Amino acid sequence: EVQLVESGGGLVQAGGSLRLSCAASGLSFDDYAISWFRQAPGKEREGVACISSRSSDEGTYYADSVKGRFTISSDNDAKTVYLQMNNLKPEDTAVYYCNALRFKDYWGKGTLVTVSS
Repeated sequence: EVQLVESGGGLVQAGGSLRLSCAASGLSFDDYAISWFRQAPGKEREGVACISSRSSDEGTYYADSVKGRFTISSDNDAKTVYLQMNNLKPEDTAVYYCNALRFKDYWGKGTLVTVSS
């Protein structure tokens, strides 16, 4: 069974930092692109950052709204992808979801990030 488990969310003041983790199991980790999405109250889910599969170039991609503030990285031995979030803003408040994509995609249950002003 494929499982993606997010952790690391919480309450932080504007300008602060958090690091989210996505622990993957039950899949061939090296072959999947892993992405972080977020969904704010009343808004559609949006892509935040993506890291290509470890078996390809492991390139990283970011939404314009988080470029320069968020960094996605992968610990292949631990089968975990991280999202380091710095200089957080109130508009970053959302539930953050991990997604694994190859021929099929899988989702975690999400972790809540709340940024107070």
